[in-house]
Amino acid sequence: MLSLDDVTVAQSTGSAPPPLTDPPVPTGASSVHVTGSQGAWQLTVDGKPYQVKGMTWGPATSTADAHMRDLRAMGVNTLRTWGTDASSKPLLDSAAAYGLKVINGFWLNQGADYVNDTTYKTNTLNDIKNWVTTYKDHPGVLMWDVGNEVILTTQDHWSGDQIEQERVAYAKFVEQVVQAIHAIDPNHPVTSTDAWTGAWPYYKQYTPSLDLYAVNSYGAVCNVRQDWVSGGYTKPYIVTESGEAGEWEVPNDANGVPTEPTDVQKRDGYLSAWNCISGHTGVALGATLFNYGQENDFGGVWFNVRPMGWNRLTYYSVAKDYGGSPQADTPPVIGAMTLGTPSSVPAGGTFTVSAPATDPDGDLVRYNLVYSSKYVDGGTGLRQATFTQTGDGQFTATAPRTLGVWKVYVYAFDGHGNVGIETRSFRVVAPPVAGTNVAQGRPATASSYQQTGTGAPFPPSNATDGSWSTRWASDWSDPQWIQVDLGQVTAVKHVQLGWESAYGKAYQVQVSADGSTWTTVYSTSSGAGGVDTLDVSGSGRYVRVSMTQRGTTYGYSLYEFGVYA
Repeated sequence: MLSLDDVTVAQSTGSAPPPLTDPPVPTGASSVHVTGSQGAWQLTVDGKPYQVKGMTWGPATSTADAHMRDLRAMGVNTLRTWGTDASSKPLLDSAAAYGLKVINGFWLNQGADYVNDTTYKTNTLNDIKNWVTTYKDHPGVLMWDVGNEVILTTQDHWSGDQIEQERVAYAKFVEQVVQAIHAIDPNHPVTSTDAWTGAWPYYKQYTPSLDLYAVNSYGAVCNVRQDWVSGGYTKPYIVTESGEAGEWEVPNDANGVPTEPTDVQKRDGYLSAWNCISGHTGVALGATLFNYGQENDFGGVWFNVRPMGWNRLTYYSVAKDYGGSPQADTPPVIGAMTLGTPSSVPAGGTFTVSAPATDPDGDLVRYNLVYSSKYVDGGTGLRQATFTQTGDGQFTATAPRTLGVWKVYVYAFDGHGNVGIETRSFRVVAPPVAGTNVAQGRPATASSYQQTGTGAPFPPSNATDGSWSTRWASDWSDPQWIQVDLGQVTAVKHVQLGWESAYGKAYQVQVSADGSTWTTVYSTSSGAGGVDTLDVSGSGRYVRVSMTQRGTTYGYSLYEFGVYA
C-alpha cells in the first residue's frame, strides 16, 4: 500500500513511486540478556547493546500496523503492555515487522490475597506459563514484566499487619513466577513493576531471581537514581512509566482540585525525565514513557502524547529524547489561560475564557472547548461545551447546570495533525434568586429518606438547612415527595431545586394552605438535573415537590429546596 508521501513523490516527479523502506521482517526469537557487572550493566539483543527507548502502548492491538511507522519516526524501539494473552499477537507481529520490541506485561490483581488465595496464584502462574510458552520464540519479545503497582496498592486493600504480610507474600509469589518463566524461556529477562522504589527492598529480599527492577515514576523520577544508590541494590532497572507530574503530585488550585501542568510544563517534564533516566549510565537501561494512547478523556489529556491521533508538545519531546525525526511542524502553544469568574459561575450561566494561542509555524489556529466532570461525579469522559468565540482565543462559554468543580479545556488545532491543550477549573454554584428563602430552617418532611450507606442518613431537613454540602435522598422508587412547612400562608414567587446527580425527570411543584388540598404551580416531564430555578405564582403554607419519574436508577436527591417570597 502506498503512503501519502509515496503518492506525493510520484505525482511531483511523474515516475513510479519508490519502494517502501520498511526493515525486513525478522524470524526467530531474539536472545536478550542483561550483561555486565555492578554499575556497568547493559541490555543486549543478539549480542548488541540495546537501550530501551519506549512508550507504553495504548491503542487496540488490532490497530498496531497503523501506528508503527509513526512510532519508528519518533525513535521508539520498545513498547510496554500490562497484559499478555491471545490478543497480544497482532502487536507482537507488527512491532517485529517494523523493528520494534515489546515488554510483555502480566497483570497480577492488586486486591488479591497473596497470603491465602492459593487457587488464584496457581491459576495465574499456569496462565503465565502458557503465554510465555506461546510467545517465547516470537521475534517481537524483549522481556517479561510481572505485575504492576501491587506492592504499593496493598495499602488500598488491607490494613494493619496484613499489609506487610501481603507484600512479602506477593514478592515471594513473583519469585515463583520468575523462576517458572526462566525455566521456560532462558533467553528473555524478567522484571516486575511497582509504583515506588519502596517496593525494591521486597524484591531484593524475596525475589532474587529478577534480572532487573522496574518502577513507574512521574514527577519524582529524578529521585530514582539516589533511591537506587541509597538502597544498595545490585541489579539494574528500567522505568516503565514516566512523564510529567501526575494528578497525585501537583498542588491544588484555588478550587481545591489538582492543578494540571501546562503543555509547556508537560513538554519539559518528558525531557527532564529522560535526562535523569539516561543519565544513570550503566544502571538505568532505559524507559517506556507514558503514554502512546488515543483516549481523548480526562486521563488522555493529562498523559497521552497523541489523544485522538493529534500530536501534543510531549509527542515531540519524546521524539527529541529518542533521536527521532517526526514532521517539522509542531503544535500551537497557548501562552496563558484565564477564566473570568473561576470560583463562582452560576449554573447554566455564562463566563469568559481567555486562551490565545500562537503557532510556531504560522499556521492558522482553530479552537474548541470541552468540559470534564471528573471532580463532580468521577466521570472521565469529556463533553462538548456551548461557547461563542469573541476574538482570537477569547470565548464566552455557557456553564453546565450541575453544581461542583468542573474543568474547561481549550483545544488549539493547527490543521497539520497537532493540538495544544490547556485547562483550568471553575466552580458551578446555584444562581442567585431574588427575594428571601422562606424555606430555610423550616421543618421539612418527605415520603422517605435514605438511612444507610456512605454519608447517611440523608433526612429531608438537609434540603432546607441552607447548606449546599448536605442533601436529602429518597428511597430508590417512584413516586416520592418532599414538602416544607412555611409556618403561614405565603405568596411564592420562585422555587429553586438544587439536585444532586440523582434528579427528577418528571415532577410537579405544588402549594397548599392546609397540607391536604394541593395546587400545581409548575410541572415538567423533561427535567435534566442540575439547578432548576423556577418562576411560579401561588400561595400556601406548604410547598411540595411531587416526583413521579426518576432521571437515574437511583432515588431523588436535593441539596437545597428553596422557596422565595
